[in-house]
Amino acid sequence: MRTLKRMLAALMALTMVGVLGACGGGSDDSKSASSSEAESAYKEKDDVAIDASLVDDMVKNDPDIKGQTIYWLADYDINPKNNQDRSVALSLFEDKYGAKVEYVSCTSDTKFDTLASRILGGDPVDMFPYEWDAVPNGVTKEQYQPLDDYLDLSDDIWSDMSDVIEMFKYKDKHYVVPYCLSDPLLITYNRSLCEENGLDDPYEMYKKDKWDWDAFMDMMKTFVSNAKDGETRYGINGWFGQAMVQSTGETFVKYDGSKFSNNISNPAIEEAEGVMEEIMSLGLYDPTWYGYLPDDGSTLFFGMADWALGASNVKADPNPDYEDDGFVEENDLMIVPFPKQPGSDEYYLNCNFGAKMLVKNSDKGDAVAAYIKCERLAAMIDEYKDAAKEKAIIPEVNAQGKLKSYVTEEQYDALQDYKDPKNITPVFDFGYGMGSRMYGDGEYTYETRGVMNNLTSALLNGDKDSWAVLRDEWSSVIDEVIDGYNNK
Repeated sequence: MRTLKRMLAALMALTMVGVLGACGGGSDDSKSASSSEAESAYKEKDDVAIDASLVDDMVKNDPDIKGQTIYWLADYDINPKNNQDRSVALSLFEDKYGAKVEYVSCTSDTKFDTLASRILGGDPVDMFPYEWDAVPNGVTKEQYQPLDDYLDLSDDIWSDMSDVIEMFKYKDKHYVVPYCLSDPLLITYNRSLCEENGLDDPYEMYKKDKWDWDAFMDMMKTFVSNAKDGETRYGINGWFGQAMVQSTGETFVKYDGSKFSNNISNPAIEEAEGVMEEIMSLGLYDPTWYGYLPDDGSTLFFGMADWALGASNVKADPNPDYEDDGFVEENDLMIVPFPKQPGSDEYYLNCNFGAKMLVKNSDKGDAVAAYIKCERLAAMIDEYKDAAKEKAIIPEVNAQGKLKSYVTEEQYDALQDYKDPKNITPVFDFGYGMGSRMYGDGEYTYETRGVMNNLTSALLNGDKDSWAVLRDEWSSVIDEVIDGYNNK
């Protein structure tokens, strides 16, 4: 471990030189859970040198798109900025296919309006970021076209993702073809804090297949009960209602390939909501917003997507200077998936999905498919994955030499295991793709939030204290929305 720390400290020194020379060319300090911003941050760090010849046999029979340009509309660019290198995917796309990407800029607030206006006006637009609203809402709005005519999904490169791809199939077409999993909702915790309170290590429990809701609740209750006089403790903080529900493997909306149905009364979902009721009734949840695991020892677990891990590591570091090795002693922080339902034989993952959409009326289907294939090759070939890991474990520092973010090798390896659909089954709920009535925040009150938001957060933020009441208030709305899509 010490050898690893020394190696990473040296890498950080090299990174420091690059940061000083780049004059602020790095990513923004703020973090976001939105799919586009999260992928933008990923892209900015994905500047590794690659051997493009590794894919020669995999692309030699693909359509000739040499000289073509695809127009990429988004609130972030996938072309390199300043002195950054190209991503693996872009390098393959340019060097192997001889094509390029032209960025069409927009803001996160205006991207869908811009997409609609360009489609209607005939302005060039070929590729757009995948977001949950894509299927079925985006498809029924005629924003996207299927990729079936352009991607050979029987190719071996898609075998590990085949179940995930089929999960998104809509009306016998593949509009969304994920090439990887991203932004998983995880639990971050401090190993020393667990040990000091006589608690088992959740990661070790996970590896032994013993990490379930019962263990999760018992640990939080013990931790809070161990508080000294005058000390305030919590079992968990952060964003986790959605992950809690989806740890059952169930979804609020079901799709059988032709019709949607309301699954809100599923017993497994009711049990998950009951756990959240108990968490609230026992005062185990701290609603304060943090972008990292609270570093004062007051909170046992932190639920958040993996983007918060780097900041959590820094907050837990007593001396986050560039000269320091930059790592928590004994690697105290660790991550685990959300626990499984007792009696279940598998873990389920709430996450996002790496994908790109082929825009309606685009005549560059072969080129967009080629770019998506490049993303898949970048995510699956060991040499590219090793290069990405080497880059990812280099700590980020600011111009003053202070750590901004870092991930340890152990954390990185665990994260890759969690994002492998062979190990944990990802979940997608079509309810998140049914427009703002189902998934929208409005002014973020109980009355204006989307149904899906309320079903996973209203118990935790105190809007309601009973799942039965919450379920009964929104079930008819789900029925109404589903009927609308079933009739389209």
